[in-house]
Amino acid sequence: MPSHGSITKAGKVRNQTPKIPPKPKRNLVPRVRNRREYFVRQRKAAGLPAPPVVPPSSVPKKAKA
Repeated sequence: MPSHGSITKAGKVRNQTPKIPPKPKRNLVPRVRNRREYFVRQRKAAGLPAPPVVPPSSVPKKAKA
């Protein structure tokens, strides 16, 4: 039974594609974002001051040691 292509050509196009560095992620993981929003909602409902929400894109990244 003939095959659908030689095994020597496997992955040819993918390996020829130039590698592009990923864009930095700007948003929080949904689990963390929902937890933060819940905390702020609870504080507001209790009449307590809620901390200002700072978008993660404006927080500088920590330097790796």
